[in-house]
Amino acid sequence: MDELDLLKKDWKRNENSFNQVTDKEIYAMIHKKSSSIVKWILIISVLEAILWTVLGTLPVADDYLEKSHPEYALPFECFTYFNYAVILVFIYLFYRNYVRISTTASTRQLMDDIIRTRKTVNYYVWYNLAMIMLSFVFGLVLAFLTKPEIDQLRQKANEDGATLAVLIFLMILFVAIVGCLSWLFYRLVYGIFLRKLLSNYKELKKIDL
Repeated sequence: MDELDLLKKDWKRNENSFNQVTDKEIYAMIHKKSSSIVKWILIISVLEAILWTVLGTLPVADDYLEKSHPEYALPFECFTYFNYAVILVFIYLFYRNYVRISTTASTRQLMDDIIRTRKTVNYYVWYNLAMIMLSFVFGLVLAFLTKPEIDQLRQKANEDGATLAVLIFLMILFVAIVGCLSWLFYRLVYGIFLRKLLSNYKELKKIDL
């Protein structure tokens, strides 16, 4: 049983004589917990951005495209830089939400900040899922169009509609699996924080009534 549950039990036992004081104590506890949750969301998003940046520096796709198919290198770089820019915007929003929640001084404002943070996290998760799936689609299409190792398969697909249909189906299936696994990852990591924020919001709503 955590501190908030113990505080709530004590509140119920003494609600007639200490209602005013315990309201403030519960708010302070929820305020502290919410600030900590948003701080961890910020930290994890920064670590995630660093991880993707490190992976993006691996000279696999870039070198191959620049040397063999430079016409695809520029769109690939634009796609990458756009993604980095959007991720930085989300990190800034997480930081701003953290500052707002840490400095807010009213129950109603804290409730609004929690709602805003939950929306930002949801947008961030759905954006990342979309970009992951687009990246895999982009990579599979580039591999199909440019890799010399699959020349025979590419020629067969061009000549046989059934083969092309099977390849498209397999690509869609692969991307769907990657999307589901990514969704489970984000659901596990950020879903825990979102549920905790929702629980805090519900407790604040009781105090605000």
